Amino acid sequence: MAPSSVTIVGASLAGLRAAEALRRRGFDGPVRLIGAEAHPPYDRPPLSKQVLAGEWEPERAQLTDAGRLGDLDIDWWPGRRAESLSLAERELTLDDGTRLAVDGVVIATGAVPRHLPVEPTPPGVHVLRTLDDAVALRDELDAGPRRVVVVGAGFIGAEVAATCRGRGLEVTLVEALDVPLGRVLGRDMGRVCAEIHLDHGVDLRCGVTVTGFEGRERVEGVRLGDGSVVDADVVVVGIGVTPATAWLESSGLTLDDGVVCDETCLAAPGVVAAGDVARWPNPRFGETMRVEHWDNAVQQGAHAAARLLASDAEAEPYAPVPWFWSDQYDRKIQLAGRVRPDDEVRVVVGSTAERRFVALYGRAGRLVGVLAMNRPRHLMAYRTLLEQGASFDDALAAEV
Repeated sequence: MAPSSVTIVGASLAGLRAAEALRRRGFDGPVRLIGAEAHPPYDRPPLSKQVLAGEWEPERAQLTDAGRLGDLDIDWWPGRRAESLSLAERELTLDDGTRLAVDGVVIATGAVPRHLPVEPTPPGVHVLRTLDDAVALRDELDAGPRRVVVVGAGFIGAEVAATCRGRGLEVTLVEALDVPLGRVLGRDMGRVCAEIHLDHGVDLRCGVTVTGFEGRERVEGVRLGDGSVVDADVVVVGIGVTPATAWLESSGLTLDDGVVCDETCLAAPGVVAAGDVARWPNPRFGETMRVEHWDNAVQQGAHAAARLLASDAEAEPYAPVPWFWSDQYDRKIQLAGRVRPDDEVRVVVGSTAERRFVALYGRAGRLVGVLAMNRPRHLMAYRTLLEQGASFDDALAAEV
């Protein structure tokens, strides 16, 4: 049976899209949207780019406001963090001690940033996950630091480095892997990404770890595993995230690098999960995955809401082709599919030398991914082949 009420834990992009989907599908029962932050739901991609660059005021990143939530008859609870969930008692406890009876539940609490395992951490060391993080970091950049050190050359770290260079700041980018994004894109494509930063004057240090910080009252430098010290007035740590599931440890749900769901996004009777926090078997790729990208939050939030209203017989698997983009300098990097560093990689359009190309990833005779740099039209065409389950040979021979 469909729930009589729905509580969405996490006023994130996935949580908002779930709320909108419930109303769009005709659900007229009470809907609560509980968010740990005081802000209405907002978009995260601009935080490392337009907001951090000072091109947007923070409010422009908001996806909605209290008025729109009121129009949807959504009961928004800002600044209230979920403390625990009991499936047996169908009860949610908040950080102020409030206990709420729940029926249907959407878990959309996202993820939290990882921190370096070094102590002490002086002022001036930042992570970038929330709107408040972005504003605090932007204020530091407005002061004109002599050098910014970014730890981690993944997509967030790379975007922060690019934004800082765009502001005219000196940047050192530190990466523990031999090449940026090597575990995602493989060595060859990771090397291309490294060259983009070198082209723009970034001091790129690969294959080295951070062992500590210099400075007590404020960060003055970053100590590296090779014995060197990089001067720093501001440090940004971008070494990935972990799903926000600590509050669910006694819930009765299965947790394993996220909330474990079935292929329809159902985690338990009357409980679904969506966005960065959800882990589910994607039948299209034959593997269990957790996807931390904007498009997945949009799609999975809506799908999870539909699953909550559907019977077991009506429920459909969630089988997307994941894709995302990253804007760095004047390059738009887009990746669709599910790639591994040991996949076969072939450049089929353009060239890596001109930083404008398309590369296909193949595994076991099947097209599994496409990477595009400043080739959005081609990316979408090859993404269609991914959705169709094309073979690698057919994709290589295709004219798009």
